[in-house]
Amino acid sequence: MRKQLLPVLSLWLGLSLPAFSQLHLRGYFSQDYLKGQADSAVPQGSFENIRAGLIFSGEWSPQFSYALEIQAKDFNRFEVEQAWATFRWSEAVRVRLGLYLVPFGRYNESGRSFETRLVERPLPVSLNYPASWRDIGAVVEGKIGFVTYSAYIGNGLAEADSLGAGQQFRDNNRNKALGGRLGLLLDQGLEAGASYYSGRMDPANSRGLSLLGFDATWASRGMRLSAEYSRAKIDNPAPYAAGTAEGYFVLFSFDIAGLSPLVAYEKNRTEDAFHGPGFAAGPLPGAGIFDNRNLWAVGLVYAASPNILIKLEYDFNRESAGLKNDIFRAQAAVHF
Repeated sequence: MRKQLLPVLSLWLGLSLPAFSQLHLRGYFSQDYLKGQADSAVPQGSFENIRAGLIFSGEWSPQFSYALEIQAKDFNRFEVEQAWATFRWSEAVRVRLGLYLVPFGRYNESGRSFETRLVERPLPVSLNYPASWRDIGAVVEGKIGFVTYSAYIGNGLAEADSLGAGQQFRDNNRNKALGGRLGLLLDQGLEAGASYYSGRMDPANSRGLSLLGFDATWASRGMRLSAEYSRAKIDNPAPYAAGTAEGYFVLFSFDIAGLSPLVAYEKNRTEDAFHGPGFAAGPLPGAGIFDNRNLWAVGLVYAASPNILIKLEYDFNRESAGLKNDIFRAQAAVHF
C-alpha cells in the first residue's frame, strides 16, 4: 500500500484542484504507553503505537464528493486508509467507489483514537476480521426514515493463518465478496444494526468465509453503552471440520465532573484446526487455532479540551489459568 501512496495522492490532487475552495481538512494523532505483567509482551513498559492521520474531503458539485485518509501506522509506514468518490442521488441513495472502511458493525468505521473511549481495539474487532478492515469496490448506502443501510461488493479477504491477517487489496481469486449492514434508528440516541459478509478466500476459489454481526449503541444524559457481536464460519477442506470464531464486547461509560469512567467486558473464542501458525495459503494445514480469551477493562478518560483526550486503562486478561498478562495502558489522543 505504501508504494501506491504517491499515485493515489497525485490522482486525488488532480481531481480535487477545482474544488479546493470547498476542501475540508481534519487530522488526528495518538501515542500509547504500555506496562504489562511478567507474561505480557511489554513487561518493562514501552511507549508504542504512534498513530497519525489526515483526512481530506470536499465536493466537486452538490452530487459528487470525495474523501482521502492517509494514516501513519508505524514510525516508517504510511497507508491509504480510505480513498473514495461518492455520487449522491438523494438521501436514500449514495454510491461510493474506491477504497473504503468495510461497514461491518460500528467500530470498524469509527475506531480512531479520538472516536472511542478504549485505548486498544476490542478482541472480536481485531481477531475475527482485520483491524481497520478495508476493501476496494463499490458501496451503495443511504437513509430511509429510521432505517439506514449499506451494501457493498469488493475484492474480499484473503486466506491467511488467522482471520485478523486476511487484509488484501488485489483480489486473489475470481470471487467478489458481498456484504452489508442494516441499521435501525430506534430512538434519539439508540441504534441497532445487523451486518453480514460472504466471500471466497483462497486462490482456488473453493474455501469461503462468512461473517454475521450485531451491534447496538445508546447514549443519554452523559451515559454511553455500546456492544458488538460477531461470528465467523470458515470453510476447511476434508477431513477438517469448519472453523468458527465468535466474540462480543460491551462498553459502558458515563460523565462525571469532567471525567468519564468506563468498564468493558470482551470475549472471543476461535476453533480452527486447519489454519494457524505455519499456514501458507495452500493445501497444507497450519498448527490450528484453539484460542479462548476474555478480559475486563476499567478506565478513565479526561477531556483536557474538546480536541484532547487523556485515557488511562487497566486490562485484566484471562487467556489461561495462572498467566500473568494484565496490562496498564495510557493514551494521549489529539484531533482537529
